[in-house]
Amino acid sequence: MKQFFKMMFASALGAILAAGLLITLSIFLLIGISASMSQPTAFSPSSNSVLKIALNGALSDQKTDNPYAMLLGEEDPELSLTDILKAIKEAKNSDNIKGIYIEAGNFSAGSSSIDAIRRAITDFKESGKFVVAYGDQYTQGSYYLASVADKVYINPQGALLLTGMSSQTMFYKGLLNKLGVEMLIFKVGTYKGAVEPFMLDKLSDANREQISSYMNGIWDNITADIAKSRKITVEDVNHYADQGFAIALPEKALECGLVDELKYKPEAEEYVKELAGQTDKKLKTVGVDKVRNIKSKEGKSKNKIAVLYAEGEITEAVTSPYSMDKSITEKVAKELIKLKEDESIKAVVLRVNSPGGSAFTSEQIWKQVLELKKVKPIVVSMGDVAASGGYYISCAANKIVAEPNTLTGSIGIFGMFPNMTGLFNKVALTTDVVKTNTYADLGDVSRPMREDEKALIQSRIESGYDTFITRCADGRGMTKAAIDSIGQGRVWTGEQAIEKGLVDELGGIEKAIAVAAKLADLKDYKLVEVSGSKDFLKDLFEKQLDEVKLNVVKQLMGEDFEYFKTLNLIKSAPAIQTRLPYDVQPL
Repeated sequence: MKQFFKMMFASALGAILAAGLLITLSIFLLIGISASMSQPTAFSPSSNSVLKIALNGALSDQKTDNPYAMLLGEEDPELSLTDILKAIKEAKNSDNIKGIYIEAGNFSAGSSSIDAIRRAITDFKESGKFVVAYGDQYTQGSYYLASVADKVYINPQGALLLTGMSSQTMFYKGLLNKLGVEMLIFKVGTYKGAVEPFMLDKLSDANREQISSYMNGIWDNITADIAKSRKITVEDVNHYADQGFAIALPEKALECGLVDELKYKPEAEEYVKELAGQTDKKLKTVGVDKVRNIKSKEGKSKNKIAVLYAEGEITEAVTSPYSMDKSITEKVAKELIKLKEDESIKAVVLRVNSPGGSAFTSEQIWKQVLELKKVKPIVVSMGDVAASGGYYISCAANKIVAEPNTLTGSIGIFGMFPNMTGLFNKVALTTDVVKTNTYADLGDVSRPMREDEKALIQSRIESGYDTFITRCADGRGMTKAAIDSIGQGRVWTGEQAIEKGLVDELGGIEKAIAVAAKLADLKDYKLVEVSGSKDFLKDLFEKQLDEVKLNVVKQLMGEDFEYFKTLNLIKSAPAIQTRLPYDVQPL
C-alpha cells in the first residue's frame, strides 16, 4: 500500500509538472507568434484607399507591443504618435490613398502630441485630399484633433465633451496624521509642489499661480486652434464649455459651429466612400499599422540621424513588475555612448517625454549628452512634458525644440522621509538600537529625526539644486542667478520657456530633426529610431513571470490597479528626486 501511494503521488507530481511545462511552452509559443506578427512588412495600398485613424486608447511616443495583454484580453490599446505621423506622411505621398477618415473613440493624449498630429493633417490637406471625422462621442482630446478635419460629424445621440481644463490635487497630510505618520520635507524651490500633498491641506499660492498660468496658456492655444479650424471665434468655443453644453444633446454642438452635421456612422462612412470613389457596398479603409509601412523611396546616403526616445519616469532601475509604463533608466546613457561611437550617426535627436524622477539617473544621462555633444550635434525634442529631471537630461543639448504646450522647467529638487513614531505608539510597537557611529541609524523611521540629521539632509538637497542650476546655466549659456530666478521648481509651457531662454525653438520632432541636420551640415540622410525606454519584448525573457503576474493582477483589481500602482511607485521612489509636482492628465 505504501508503495502504491508513492507511485500515485509521483505520477500526480509528474502530471502537474508536465501540465505546467506545457502551459509555459504554449505561452511562449503564442508570444512568439504575437511578436512575429508585430514585425513590420512592406505594404502597398490598393487604389481609392482611405487611411483610417481610430482614436481609441492612450497615445504615447512609441507603442510597446505587449503579447500578454492580447492573451488576457486587455481592451485598452496603445497608440503611437510616431506611427500616426509616419502614416499621415506616407498617405499624403501615396497616389492610391484619397483621404483620411478619423473615427473618434475613448482617446486620451497630451495636447502637445495632438498638436503634432493636427500639424501633420494640415500638411496632408495641402495635397488636396479630404479629411473627414466622425464620433459617436468626442472626448475633449479627440475633438481637438478632429476639429482640423474638413467635415466633422457626430451621432444624433452622441456627445461632444468639451468642458475646459481642470487640475485636482489630493492631499494626504490629514490621513497621515490620523495614522501617526509625519512626512519630513526637504526641498529647494518655491514652486516645487510635489511635496505639498504631504505637508499642506490645500495648494500654496505659488503652486496655484503656476498651475493657473500654464493651464490657461494651454487652453488659450487649444481654443484658438479649434476656432481657426472651425471658422468660429474663441468666444464661441468658450461659450459651449461655460454653458455646460457637453451634457446637452449634440444639436448644441451644431448650433455653436463645432460640428457640421448630425449623422449616424453608416451615413458618415457612405459620404467618405463617395469622396474616395469607392463602389463597394462597404467602406474599405487601411489602418495606421499598415500605411506606416508603405515602402518609401529612401536616399542612398550613408549618413544617419538617430532619434533616441526617452519616455516615462526617470528611475534608478526597473524593479517593479506592477507597471507596464515606460521608464527611463541608465539605458538611455548607454545608448548615447553607442551613438557617440557609431561613425555613421552624424547627429542625434533626443526625444524627451518625461516628468522627471531620480536625480542620480538624470545626472548620468546628462553626462552622456554632454560627452556626445563634443563629438556630434544633439538636439532635444520635447513632447507633452519634459520637466524637472526631464529638463535636466535636456539642458546640455546643442538646441532644444519644444511644442507650444509642452510642460517644461520645474528646475528644483526635493526629498521626503517618514517619521512613524506616532504610528508605532498607536500599535504599542517599540524599538531599541545599538550603533557604532553617530549616524549609523540615519533614516530610522521609528524615532523623530534629530536637528543635526535634518541639517545634513537639507544641505544635500541644496547641493543637488546647486548642481542642477549649474548644469542648466552651463548648457543654456546663462548665469546661475538667471536660472535660479526662473527655476525654483516653476513649471512653464513651451511658449513661456522660449521667452525665459530655456528653449530655443517651437515645433515638433520634425523641426528638431531639421535643426539637427542643419547643425551637422547634412542635406541627405536617413533616420534611425532607437528606444531608450523599458521595452516589453526586449525585457521579456528576463521578467516573463513578473509580466504574467502583472497582467493577472491588473485583470483582477480592475480600476483599483491604478491606486495600487501609485502606492508601489511611492514606495520604490528614490529619496531625492527631480520630478514634476504632479502627474499630467491627458485631454
